[in-house]
Amino acid sequence: MFNVGKNVSKIETLVELRNARVFRENHCVFRDLSLSIPIGCHTVILGPNGSGKSTFLKLLSRELYPVAQAETVFRLLGHECWNVWDLRSKLGILSAELQEDYPDRTRGLDVVLSGFFSSLDLYDHHRVGLQQLERSYEVMNTVGVEHLAERPFGALSIGEQRRLLLGRTLVHNPTALILDEPTTGLDVQGCFRYLACLRAYIQQGHTVILVTHHLHEIPPEIDRVILLKNGQVVGDGTKQHLLTAERLSALFDISLQLIEQDGWYQVLPG
Repeated sequence: MFNVGKNVSKIETLVELRNARVFRENHCVFRDLSLSIPIGCHTVILGPNGSGKSTFLKLLSRELYPVAQAETVFRLLGHECWNVWDLRSKLGILSAELQEDYPDRTRGLDVVLSGFFSSLDLYDHHRVGLQQLERSYEVMNTVGVEHLAERPFGALSIGEQRRLLLGRTLVHNPTALILDEPTTGLDVQGCFRYLACLRAYIQQGHTVILVTHHLHEIPPEIDRVILLKNGQVVGDGTKQHLLTAERLSALFDISLQLIEQDGWYQVLPG
């Protein structure tokens, strides 16, 4: 198992799952899922399509729950029970579904402001204060989208939309940022710009969990790797030990070669 260091026992646990059995409709995705991620442990959940990555994200967002069993434990930030609205201000979850569901007409500033209300768009009953407005402009400047404040969401590129939604996620300064394949659909410039924002966030001391099947999305600052396949954890350790051609070939059921440079990884056909 991954050694997260001497001080982890003193740090609050971000995610703790033990003996979790999880269904999506009638399909059992996880039969006996157990893993723990402390705050400060930057982690990538890596696996092919159908491995259970999306279901894991829905557990974190409280859209799904494990089957109630005596031996099952499921805690987020040390607690089993949460008001989901409070949880959303502490866990910044950014998924492709959110981008697909966002209204095209919403101006950029309102996309970011809506993070304070965990809503899609702003509505008449929302009351925006001066501090919220100032914080929104601050994060827009941080992720480089201040010039999109008055632009409609639907008129923007995928990369611009993604960075606005990142700003929406950051307005609460969440304890952890949880990202689902964040560079999918981005061109090379957009991909590198987005990863630069992510690296800066990590370097400021925030925790990041990345859920993906793309190795190029894993920044050097993320060192823990959890390999997920067919609803099971098949590996849990450092990049050095788990990101090997042999391990990845078995994970994705295809012969692969692995390239590493300056902490970044990429695969080629074997």
